[in-house]
Amino acid sequence: MDTQHVAPGCPFRIDPTAADIHAEGAALNALGPATWVELPGGVEAWSVTDTALAKRLLTDRRISKDAYQHWPAYMEGEIAEDWPLRIWVDARNALTAYGDEHTRLRRLIGPAFSARRVRGLAPAIEEIVGDLLDTLGAHKDGAEIDLKAEFAWTLPILVVNTMLGVPAEMNNSFRENVGGLFDTDVSAEQAAANGASLYGHLAALVAAKRESPGEDVTSALIAAHDDETGTVLSEQQLLDSLMLLIAAGHETTVNLIDHSITHLLTHPDQLALVREGKAAWKDVVEETLRVQAPIANIVMRFAVEDFEDAETGLSFAQGDTFVINYAAIGRDPAVHSESPELFDVTRENKEHMAFGFGTHFCLGSELARLELRIALPALFERFPDLALSVPADELRPAASFISNGHRTLPVVLRPEPAAPPTA
Repeated sequence: MDTQHVAPGCPFRIDPTAADIHAEGAALNALGPATWVELPGGVEAWSVTDTALAKRLLTDRRISKDAYQHWPAYMEGEIAEDWPLRIWVDARNALTAYGDEHTRLRRLIGPAFSARRVRGLAPAIEEIVGDLLDTLGAHKDGAEIDLKAEFAWTLPILVVNTMLGVPAEMNNSFRENVGGLFDTDVSAEQAAANGASLYGHLAALVAAKRESPGEDVTSALIAAHDDETGTVLSEQQLLDSLMLLIAAGHETTVNLIDHSITHLLTHPDQLALVREGKAAWKDVVEETLRVQAPIANIVMRFAVEDFEDAETGLSFAQGDTFVINYAAIGRDPAVHSESPELFDVTRENKEHMAFGFGTHFCLGSELARLELRIALPALFERFPDLALSVPADELRPAASFISNGHRTLPVVLRPEPAAPPTA
């Protein structure tokens, strides 16, 4: 093995524009189970692309997500205030907490994603999907539209805002800010401005719900903040928990809808299998999660102490940082030996880690799956002749090594029948 990229000293530079995350992931995987990389902004970390190693790290108490306790460079002020990815470690919520604090914060937001509450959202999701399809149907025959903007992006933000009780007049403000969290090729100034704007909207939401509380998650979290039983959220934890719920509940689902539609349109044989009942919509969802993990990379995790991974022989030092490369893991040849890059709804082994693993497994995974199980069949039933309006290789990836989606999804809603060929 070429070891120059698998240890600190000569990092593999991550492309902040994410021009081809899968080629990059394959290159990293070829270098070993974990590779020392340089992230956007110059911070270095281990990129983990091996499924087995990732599972061990994600369930090892020697790995933390709390930069305030376990990232010496951060604690000692060595990480620049304008580091573009800083918001991902500055936040104080269940995503970045460790140990008992993680358990406490996760317990506070867990009820938002209980099986009962998720099932209870189904009628609202069906209504939102129906309204969005009616809006799409108002376009003239053969209209070319951006299906990401008008469907894939809009559905999840309306669902998560329904869950959080976001007033309708605030929908657009959150829509404009949430996506900016995931851009990794923006300047430090742009990243800081987007973060400040998002926190401003979160504060406005909290103020509105304090004035008019309801039966929603935001009101419940505010009650936890204002409680005096010892399980309170600080004001920062309140805002950051809402940010986590909005960002995680939205971005993952946007990309999952985007890639599911794209794969079905570029693999008509696979769509035919679903329409013929030879595969189910859940097969589409799980195979898309595997082959196109909606969140490509998650930053950051930290080594609590020096240790060696016995299986790989890799040694990690206290304070080492880790990025779990979920995009590469979904295509790990050690798990999917036969054409891991191919989209195949009949694939027997659809194992993936797109929603994480271990104590930080995504609480919103079943909500995302429910949205897809409602949205996909409704979309393809309403628009059976849906088609891309550009060649698939012209779809541009989002400029983010964190979020795996397209910038736009241009489609023709009801393409007119093709003219017969001339002699």
